[in-house]
Amino acid sequence: MVGLRRNPNQPLGLTVEVDEHKQLVVARILAGGVIDKQGLLHPGDVILEVNGTPVHTPEDLQVEVSRAKENLTLKIGPNVEEEIKSARLQRGQVKQNGVAKIEPGKKLTCYMRALFTYSPSEDSLLPCKDIGLAFKSGDILQIINVKDPNWWQAKNITAQSDQIGLIPSQELEERRKAFVAPEADYVHKIGICGTRISKRKRKTMYRSVANCEFDKAELMLYEEVTRMPPFRRKTLVLIGVSGVGRRTLKNRLVNSDPDRFGYVIPHTTRPKRALEENGVSYWFVDREWMEQEINKNNFLEYGEHNGNLYGTHIQSIKDVINNGRMCVLDCAPNALKILHNSQDLMPFVIFIGAPGMEQLKSIYAERRATGSNKNLTFDRQSSIRFSSRRARTLESLASLYEDDDLISTVEESAFVQRKYEKYFDMVIVNEDFDDTFRQVVETLDEMSHQEQWVPVNWIY
Repeated sequence: MVGLRRNPNQPLGLTVEVDEHKQLVVARILAGGVIDKQGLLHPGDVILEVNGTPVHTPEDLQVEVSRAKENLTLKIGPNVEEEIKSARLQRGQVKQNGVAKIEPGKKLTCYMRALFTYSPSEDSLLPCKDIGLAFKSGDILQIINVKDPNWWQAKNITAQSDQIGLIPSQELEERRKAFVAPEADYVHKIGICGTRISKRKRKTMYRSVANCEFDKAELMLYEEVTRMPPFRRKTLVLIGVSGVGRRTLKNRLVNSDPDRFGYVIPHTTRPKRALEENGVSYWFVDREWMEQEINKNNFLEYGEHNGNLYGTHIQSIKDVINNGRMCVLDCAPNALKILHNSQDLMPFVIFIGAPGMEQLKSIYAERRATGSNKNLTFDRQSSIRFSSRRARTLESLASLYEDDDLISTVEESAFVQRKYEKYFDMVIVNEDFDDTFRQVVETLDEMSHQEQWVPVNWIY
């Protein structure tokens, strides 16, 4: 018999299941709950009665517990399966890898950043909705127990709550969300905190500009993080689609404080023009050298235009950092994985989201007024004469094409955000450029005075 005393409104902090022998067995005990604190029940115990009433199913147990007040008396019986295992073990019949062995589950504590949003009320696989722990993408979770391969016990640090509940494990969520082609062959690696990371078994050459191809068969659901005292990030990465103002923002940051911010001088195989100096706008190099560096994965990103290669060399980024400045990058999003996993670059990634249609129209109108808009389908200065009917028709067509461009910008921005949001530290919708600039500077200033959660591979 086990006696328990509890608050009537407080859950016991355990889950039960009916095993193959029709026994009502304790499946798990939540850390920090009533049962865990009193230490009188253990996983595998069989519950026979509650306050003298026999119980045979989880529903029976729930009814009897809800009827009880502060005091509960549970009758605990022997577990048939455990007795069979114990008897076999004594006779040397239970062996693993040739050695009889039973390993008890371990409790451990580590921290994970959630990279998806989870609602227990919508999870049909959760044993009991009340013991589920809700979280949003970006929340920091303290993982307390990973004994169950499907359900981890965790606490939401971001929500500043002491509640401990169940969250889906990496393995369970992978099975739920991932579609793996039959021909794909995977091996698994267990991380520090019990997370399972899928890797392709087939050997393939890895190129920085194509690294996103390697993620198609791998789901990033949790990321192990650690808390660090205030420090300055080494790179500021601005991500966004064309036309949202990230390049303008980069230039304003560097011009506003050149001692604090710097930018990379790209490399190119284009021949140097008259009056151009090496190391001012570009580093001019020969194609053979640049191709060798590309094959060594020494370029963060690169591309070809008019038969000439252009790219950002990783050492050029480090040179800016070594000069005591934060390197501001406005790279393509498929370079984020390399940046995110780099201990040398330690990026702070800001996604500049496209505003609504009206705000985008205002931005385009300002560019036309200053002569800086190069994306219009029609050249209004040479093609449109406002005194003619044909000119008005052309203007209407130009407006339609421009609206299509704006819609494409908004849709592409939403797509990039969905695909790469796991790498973003901050999201800003650029509705007002001055306000966007202020938010970026204030955020970077605050980081000098606040603790930060960073990936563990930056530290260990």
